[in-house]
Amino acid sequence: MATYESDGKNLAYPLTKMNFLVTVAKISGTAAFSEVTGVEASVDVIEFRQGNAGSLAPVKIPGLVKHGNVTLKLGYTLDSAFKTWIQECVSEVRGEIPRNDVQIELIDINGGAPQQNAVAITGTRVWILTNAWVTKYNAPDLDAKTSDVAIESVEIAYEELIIPN
Repeated sequence: MATYESDGKNLAYPLTKMNFLVTVAKISGTAAFSEVTGVEASVDVIEFRQGNAGSLAPVKIPGLVKHGNVTLKLGYTLDSAFKTWIQECVSEVRGEIPRNDVQIELIDINGGAPQQNAVAITGTRVWILTNAWVTKYNAPDLDAKTSDVAIESVEIAYEELIIPN
């Protein structure tokens, strides 16, 4: 989050969610995404009670950590490497599923006080999805009566969520 000086007081402006960058390890080039949803982690709660416990209430301890799948909505790309990764994951004829780390970075495009004209791009929040692979692909809906952008959808499963900052 950017902090700005105004009349001797520090002000913190919230980040907008419209500026983000998605990077897939081992894949060169770029793909433009219009939306990223589903980055989440939850911890199962295990309840147990020993037979000789003095309380009737169970003890709660943390269990397995679970992650939901992340959905990326893809507007358009000239990058064949990203499309190849999708194809390798969802193809009926394949060897080992290629897994990559996916980094999602929320970007503060202001980088300085709002009145400045210079735009400095600095990553301000990062989520890393480890051992990720494409589990689902949806082609865009096609309709000759509209002028909407063709949006493809890719669902990614991952093993661990790392939030380094």
